[in-house]
Amino acid sequence: MMSSENRSDFSASCSSITEEARAKINLALHVTGQRPDGYHLLDMLVTFADHGDRLDFVPSPTDAFTLSGRFGGTLAGGSGTNLVLKARDLLRAAIGPLAFPVRIHLEKNLPIASGIGGGSADAAATLRGLTRLWGATLPEEALAALALKLGADVPMCLESRPLIARGIGEELEPVPELPAFAMVLANPLKGVSTPEVFRRLAEKNNPALSLALSRPQTADWLAAIADARNDLEPPARELVPEISKISAMLQAHGALLTRMSGSGATCFGIFASMTAAEDAAAALHDERPDWYFQATETVSGGA
Repeated sequence: MMSSENRSDFSASCSSITEEARAKINLALHVTGQRPDGYHLLDMLVTFADHGDRLDFVPSPTDAFTLSGRFGGTLAGGSGTNLVLKARDLLRAAIGPLAFPVRIHLEKNLPIASGIGGGSADAAATLRGLTRLWGATLPEEALAALALKLGADVPMCLESRPLIARGIGEELEPVPELPAFAMVLANPLKGVSTPEVFRRLAEKNNPALSLALSRPQTADWLAAIADARNDLEPPARELVPEISKISAMLQAHGALLTRMSGSGATCFGIFASMTAAEDAAAALHDERPDWYFQATETVSGGA
């Protein structure tokens, strides 16, 4: 066991660690059933955007947590229940004496509770960052188990690469053939209740996701994604009519394909190029400066 003096010397020698918490994009989300415990069974095609939150981890005499960014103020009042702190405490309990005090700074750039995995991505980035900072050597399976304790989306955010996720989100299959997409993320900054979206879901035993995983061309992938769906989008549109409006706005500005991500209210539009996405995001921001529009590019499966 490492003494407190040695822990202090070790933490003092550590430099800061930075982790990106990429936005999680549900390109498709099929609700295929429901377990007896109430959890819904899902088939999802998931990718991750270059844009997201950012976390910095620095050794500190005592634990500390600070916030900045466009949406940092939304979390400030409830930082005690923030998934970042839950992830820190869970990992500390798992690795023991190596877990010296740390100051964590979260730059919150993603809207809160918006269907793009912001909180889950932050928790996953915390697990990755503190594992590096603390020099922990947890097996991948053990780290994935910790991630699942934090939420069904956290294991896929821990991977942060194109995946098919099944079950409640814990059964992960890489999709190395998925290309990168130029994209605009759009959110009317109006909250959607995920439990209410699921409650309004008319059918919970829908056809499973079916995709050929060897499509070499972006156009083929776009066609396959267009043939898929987000089963949560119709009930979310009932709750938040702005979702329909923001999807129409993306189409009007040249999106090749639009869809809602997760349980909403963030929608995405896929564009032919980053230039087209950036031009659309700028125009959309001019139309509704009170809403959220962000041009980004998703990661490719082969990255």
